[in-house]
Order: sequence, then C-alpha cells, then structure tokens
Amino acid sequence: MILSASRRTDLPAFFPEWFMKCIRNGYAEVRNPFRPGQVSRIPLTPEQIDCIVFWSKNPAPLFPFLPELDRLGYRYYFQFTLTPYGRDVEPGVPDRKQLVSDFIHLSERIGREKVIWRYDPILFSDSFDVRYHALQFRRLAERLAGHTEQCVISFADFYRKAAAALARAGFSDPEDPVKREIAGALQETAASLGLRLRACAEKLDLRPLGIEPSACIDGELIRRITGRHLTFRRDRNQRKECCCVQSRDIGTYHTCRHGCLYCYAS
Repeated sequence: MILSASRRTDLPAFFPEWFMKCIRNGYAEVRNPFRPGQVSRIPLTPEQIDCIVFWSKNPAPLFPFLPELDRLGYRYYFQFTLTPYGRDVEPGVPDRKQLVSDFIHLSERIGREKVIWRYDPILFSDSFDVRYHALQFRRLAERLAGHTEQCVISFADFYRKAAAALARAGFSDPEDPVKREIAGALQETAASLGLRLRACAEKLDLRPLGIEPSACIDGELIRRITGRHLTFRRDRNQRKECCCVQSRDIGTYHTCRHGCLYCYAS
C-alpha cells in the first residue's frame, strides 16, 4: 500500500507528532471526508506500507523523526511546494529563504531523487504575469536544481471555495496561449539547469513543449526508491487528468493552518 500524507492537509508541518504516534501504534483511524460517520482503520506497519508520499510547504517539523522512520524500514519521498508568493497569498508559510535552506538540507539528508519541487499553483494577474514567473522560477531553480531531479507545475484551479478570494485579489484564469507562454519559459529554464519539468493534472496538453504529465504518487519512482517490482493501478478517485497510482490518504480537510488564498482543502 502507498500512503499519502497528505493531499488533504500539511501533515508534516502541523501534525508530525500525531503521525509518529500512529506509526508507533501501527495504524491510523481516518474519517471518510464525504461520509463523516464512516471511520477506517488503516494499517501503518512497515510490512503494510510500501512507500510514504509526504506533501508539504514546510516539512521541517518532521525532520527530527526521519531517523526513526529509517530505522523502522519505511521508504518515502516528499512533494515539497516552494513558490515565490508572499504573505498576502500564503500567510502561514515560512520565509522563503528558510524553505530553500530546508529543501537543500532535506535533499542532502535523503537524496535528491526523493525531493520533488512543486512550483504550484501558478497564479496569474497583471503583476503575476509571464515575465514575473519566468524571473521568479529561474531564481528558485538556480538554487534548487542541484538538489532535485524534477519540478512539477500546475496552473491555479478556480475551485468554488477559493474562486471569490482569488478574484478579489486580482487573479484570473489565463487563456491557453498565455499558459503555454508561461510553461514554455519555465521549461526553457528547467532544461538549461538539467531539471525535468512535469505538469500536474493539467487539461492543457503541454507535451509539445517537452513537459510531460506528472504522477505525483509515482509508481515508477516508488519502484526506484524501494528496489521492488511493485504493480499499481491508476487512482480512479482523482481527476481524470491525474496520472497518480492508488494510495490511501490519512489527512483531514479543514485542518491546514497555512491559510493560502488558493487552497481547496480548507
């Protein structure tokens, strides 16, 4: 089983002690987000978990527990979101310089193939235009390129919960030609620095630009990390554009405290 920790909240940032308590107990009790009365017990022993995928904007609170996870025999990798936005967009996210430092530390600790950089979501406005993203992405990429193998991008989805707040802040969903222009600029930088650029669940086909679709719960990477010939099924519970393999998520919606303007989970 692949464990997702978590699409629903920033578990490494806010709940590392709870997560480790579950690991030590050998299970987690998780409420169905669509049927609150339904609670499942998910086994978390090393024998049951093939790989853990951590999702975070601030994974540092989990760092002290990584040696214990290693001793117990767990395999894992991180989806590490690092964007150029300020506190007006991501009010609870730590300082970017600290996050860059944490990214590099994590990469050196566990291996660059296990730290995936997410430049996600790409927000667009009069100020956050093609030039802005080309410049900010290059600044970050030049710091991170030696410490990761790939970067995942996606354009902001205007979900019902976040659409009004995004609109009030002046953000809009750009037309496809603008998206291609932004993606092309990022791909040019990524290629020059040896980074593989991939797109997460994008309806717009960016493959002509050299940007392949991403599987964030990535069966190929999991086989590489574990050294095992595991078989996977595509996760049919995600959006149709999503290429992820099946996993079990142990997070809870409405518990993340980053307060990001674009968030769909709070």
